[in-house]
Amino acid sequence: MYFDYLVQIPNVKGKIYKQTRKGVTYINYEYARVYKPEKKYNIPKRTTIGKACNNNKMMMYPNPNFLKYFPEAVIPEEKTTNNRSSCLRVGTHLILQKIIRDYNLDKIVEDVIGKDSGLFLDLIAYSIITENNAGQYYPDYAYNHALFTNDMRIYSDSKVSKFLNSITDNQSVEFLNKWNRNRNHKEKIYISYDSTNKSCQAGDVEIAEFGHSKDGSDKPIINYAIAYDANNREPLFCEAYPGSIVDVSQLQFTLEKTKRFGYEQVGFIIDRGYFSKTNIHFLDKCDYDFVIMMKGKKKLASELILANKGSFEDDRRYSIRAYKTSGITVKHQLFASDKNERYFHIYYSSRKHAFEREQLESKIDRYSKHLEKYKGKAVGSSLKSYEKYFDLIYYHEGQEDEVFTCARERTHVINQEISLCGYFIIITSEEMSAKEALTLYKSRDASEKLFRGDKSYLGNKSLRVHSNELIGAKIFVEFVALIVRNKIYTSLKDKMLLDEKKSNYMTVPAAIKELEKIEMVKRLDGIYRLDHAVTATQKEILKAFDINDVTYVKKHANIIGTRLKK
Repeated sequence: MYFDYLVQIPNVKGKIYKQTRKGVTYINYEYARVYKPEKKYNIPKRTTIGKACNNNKMMMYPNPNFLKYFPEAVIPEEKTTNNRSSCLRVGTHLILQKIIRDYNLDKIVEDVIGKDSGLFLDLIAYSIITENNAGQYYPDYAYNHALFTNDMRIYSDSKVSKFLNSITDNQSVEFLNKWNRNRNHKEKIYISYDSTNKSCQAGDVEIAEFGHSKDGSDKPIINYAIAYDANNREPLFCEAYPGSIVDVSQLQFTLEKTKRFGYEQVGFIIDRGYFSKTNIHFLDKCDYDFVIMMKGKKKLASELILANKGSFEDDRRYSIRAYKTSGITVKHQLFASDKNERYFHIYYSSRKHAFEREQLESKIDRYSKHLEKYKGKAVGSSLKSYEKYFDLIYYHEGQEDEVFTCARERTHVINQEISLCGYFIIITSEEMSAKEALTLYKSRDASEKLFRGDKSYLGNKSLRVHSNELIGAKIFVEFVALIVRNKIYTSLKDKMLLDEKKSNYMTVPAAIKELEKIEMVKRLDGIYRLDHAVTATQKEILKAFDINDVTYVKKHANIIGTRLKK
């Protein structure tokens, strides 16, 4: 991101370097040198602070890094304007305003951020409504939307960048402390914990490292996790950690953090990626219950499935109709070193069986066709990966490598996998029925949708940042936006369940698109007023947020008009 104004290239002897790529000259700044004892010399650390102006070699277009390393530099007067569109979109703003007030977020953000709290809330609204997190497009959004800033002032992209650079880790921590302090710590809750990672277009970002990217990206990544209260359907806290750290290692730090937030009566719902003996024992040490999916191909899992197979699948008593599944519960130790017996909930789904059986059959077919291509060829050890499902036959030609002849299916291995198709196991530390355990685990769907909303609908698949400070600020804004967007999602979902019908306008993107049609127009007298009545579809959406009277919209639209008139 480069700003649309010019500044003088800093005159710092020995620190400024120019680099030309594809006809563009970039200005790099050496901000530090790191001494490497093993190599006995310093390694410079540099970052790009701008790109040169073609018409004036002494000037450049700066980026956010320039503001970070040269905060005292003279820049053109900040663009702030009250010029705005004569047609303002206000429908979604009214919903966001209500959710923010109901959650007391406006007060919390004001306490944490201070005078720029309105801009912070506008960045949240911007990311939710436009599904974008790029600061340079914020002025375009502000031009035709109602705002939370004082006097609804429209700020420039440079102001947005300076503001994000000014947000500190302390402010982010303070927000999480205040947000979690207001939650109910007395009730027993289950926390759904899940993580993802984000590719980072990184300049000077230390936390971005190469790791196990979940989208197959070969870029440096940042791991990002969310703890979600499955009972009250609210995000509790988020955490970012280096991309090289694997999920299973991070969980113990999260458990400690949960205690520091004051949660005692807690269970954790975690997926199979966090399954390890160390993590299970640590959960016990913290006195936390858990609900965890067990990998189906583990020896203990297959033994329990085969031991109970045929005892419950067709018995109506064990049917869980809500999920078209049957389930039974048995007690067993998880590890030899386990002091407690756990509750193993074994499930069977005919749909899952058909799907997994077809997947397995397709895999065997692909392997067979692939092996046909190697008949009569010297292959060495290149076919070793097929030995699980096939006995491979070779012969020797003198001193030459082994020549592949044919393959026989290992039917006993394939049959054993077929016998496990359709089954899965959920383990709980707390005694409960198979139905209760499955319902709890399925509540993870909400946190998974949270991640999909974050990447797809908040524009956060990739973090467009150039510094450690901006990473923290973007994640801070993003997390608060997730709190608000999640409330929109759950409110719409509850309304559909209440009405017992699915309407295509009751998804978050569709509802926002419909609410954006509620507009205020400025006439000759200079006052903004609602342009037309609220439609029947808009009324249905508003009811999801307990707005059952159109006078609410008229009242708050009049308040917006009065603010703009002043």
